Amino acid sequence: MSRTDQPDAGVVRAAYAVRTGNLITDFYDEVRELSAATWPAPTRDDPARFSVGGALPDLTPAVREYFAAAEVSWHEMGSYRGHELMLLNLARNPGTNTTKTFASLLIVARAAEFVRQYGEPVVIFSPTSANKGTALRDALARAVSCGLVQPDQLRVIVLAPAANIAKLRTDALSADPRLAELNPLLTYDDPVAENVKVLGRRFVEEYAETLLRQHGRHLWYSLDLDNYLVADVGRALFEHAVAPVDKADRQRTHAHAVSSAFGLLGYHLGRDRLERGGQSDPMRRPHSLLVQHLGTPDMVLHLRHGDFDRDRVPRYRLDPATGQHEQRSDSRFPYRTGDPGEVLDPTFYTRRPATANRMTDIIKRHGGDGIVVSELECRQRYAELSPLLADAGFPVPADPAAVREWSLMMALTGVLNGIDRGLVDSAHDVVVHGSGWYTDEDMKPLTERGVTPVSSAEEVFKYVSAGSGPC
Repeated sequence: MSRTDQPDAGVVRAAYAVRTGNLITDFYDEVRELSAATWPAPTRDDPARFSVGGALPDLTPAVREYFAAAEVSWHEMGSYRGHELMLLNLARNPGTNTTKTFASLLIVARAAEFVRQYGEPVVIFSPTSANKGTALRDALARAVSCGLVQPDQLRVIVLAPAANIAKLRTDALSADPRLAELNPLLTYDDPVAENVKVLGRRFVEEYAETLLRQHGRHLWYSLDLDNYLVADVGRALFEHAVAPVDKADRQRTHAHAVSSAFGLLGYHLGRDRLERGGQSDPMRRPHSLLVQHLGTPDMVLHLRHGDFDRDRVPRYRLDPATGQHEQRSDSRFPYRTGDPGEVLDPTFYTRRPATANRMTDIIKRHGGDGIVVSELECRQRYAELSPLLADAGFPVPADPAAVREWSLMMALTGVLNGIDRGLVDSAHDVVVHGSGWYTDEDMKPLTERGVTPVSSAEEVFKYVSAGSGPC
């Protein structure tokens, strides 16, 4: 009898256990070395391609205080049908409640170090679905509070889809009138949420040189994939420090709710480092389980078929008796959903991700799979999974409607469904990357007064240059 066929088929909670650390300062030498090697020097020859370089500040008490938000923890959650479930909790920072904390702290720290070394102000600009912008703003507020930079030396401008305003929150920048002026939160109303990236790139191409010439400020468009991979290397280093793969009784699968899979790519980059250094056996490299939603299942489609053709999504049939749409032809897609085109969580908005080839290659080489979940499936698992979340320290409202960030529930639902459908190797335990979880109780949402609508690159420049003044 296989482990997945054992009678104890439900979720079994484990005795509460947790190991904590700091994903950046615990591995600062490694992160600093990798950052410097990735960006040996600032890019200054083209204003539209400007980058601050990879230099990070010395780990002074103030810098250590700044990076204190990079806390991470490892939990033994329990088991499901013979598979042990572990949680890598990446959402411990109450200022963000998501894994975007780590990359944002490094981005802002690198920018602050550039300002310190060269005395030239920088404006970080980033399109975002919501969470990335929240994390960049939180990191800047920490940098100012810790004295790493002055408010007029480093600014953060984010551009988010207007449809995602419910996921944007009040923070230290929005609460202070001067900081709010220097760091506006812009929204763009477009039926395709990802078009914030199109508008953002247009703004950078058309106005980066003007901002530098007229205001003496470098514009840093911070969407480079490597900005996120460097931070996520720490995931593999932390796992190796507290629960090394090589000493585990069973092999592992790492599961992650993904849009572009930056986090898993960074994890595998960390595994590359451990294996090249002889610290870990390449034959023990974990599998990867990509979890997505029906709104953007592009990475699962690419993994399965090598392209992003939405015609490959299975056809759903409406059951008049239940009002639900059903299919049984593809185990990697929801068997039941209220809407085949639903958007379970708008932060997962990337179509045709540029990372797909890279992630597909990793899974083909090291093992793994992908699965798409529906809101109906997540809600059906809600009561079953709530005790595990509560044990890990997450507030779990009685009403799922109060959940604003669904990535952790998506990942857990994908794991349980994947085990049920044989998509997770029967000889593997599962590490769930807890990339985000927040509810109405965790955040105070911004009102329309807290955001500034824009509809063109010219309008973006108007608000980016406001408050700049000549230097």
